[in-house]
Amino acid sequence: MAFPMLRSTVTLAPNAARGMATLKDIETRLKSVKNIRKITSSMKMVSAAKYSRAERALKPARVYGTGAESLYTKNEFESGEDKIILAISSDRGLCGGVHSGLGKAIKAANLEKPVTKTIIVGDKAKMILQRTMADTFLATFNNVGKKPASFTDAINVAEEVLSHEADTVDIVYNSFVNVVSYNTTTKPIPGVASIEANDAIYNYDEVDSEVLKCYQEFTLANIVYHSIREQECSEQSARMNAMENATRNAGEMIDKLTLQYNRTRQAVITRELIEIISGANALE
Repeated sequence: MAFPMLRSTVTLAPNAARGMATLKDIETRLKSVKNIRKITSSMKMVSAAKYSRAERALKPARVYGTGAESLYTKNEFESGEDKIILAISSDRGLCGGVHSGLGKAIKAANLEKPVTKTIIVGDKAKMILQRTMADTFLATFNNVGKKPASFTDAINVAEEVLSHEADTVDIVYNSFVNVVSYNTTTKPIPGVASIEANDAIYNYDEVDSEVLKCYQEFTLANIVYHSIREQECSEQSARMNAMENATRNAGEMIDKLTLQYNRTRQAVITRELIEIISGANALE
């Protein structure tokens, strides 16, 4: 009578091992998703704090930037054929479609009319455009987004732009609207030659080319700083929303895995009870 019992034990072991392996896999995956939820939840809180700081810093920058743009928005200037595209992004990801939207806008402009000169701020935009437009790069800036931007950073970018001859500079960046939305914006800034050709500049006083050059340098630095601040605020709000969605999705996955784990464990226990009862009946 011991021989059938040994046969029953040998049959039970592989089934139990298979059941326990499945439970172990689910448990490992459940633990992994819980760790991911902790990370995304922490990143959401960090992004929320950075977003608050970025929004506060945007308000004064927007005042100066809007004031600097008033000359260009209230007067008409010739755009010219020679154009530089200045793309404002950062080095950091995990923020939804913030950087890809910039890449799409610049690629669309390139299809409409070939772009020959590009200056890139941030590695993300550089990676997106490098395959198709690397030959147009005049300069690139990295280490962007790791800490809040300063006016010195904007001056460095403006000096690089002004070191190249162009009729117009198109600044492409994400304009912050609210915590859940932003708009990819292209802002054309005329060159010194286009400003000198406009008679409205000389209505009130005689202005020589040196004064216009100094004015162009200062206003361009203000506009670039404003654009960087807009991009920074849009990026932080998008990252906060992305991490919130990731945390919610991880929670839903945890619920599904927990249900699957409980069902699998119950099935394994039920199968083992059936095999034990069947073995006991066979001994009678």
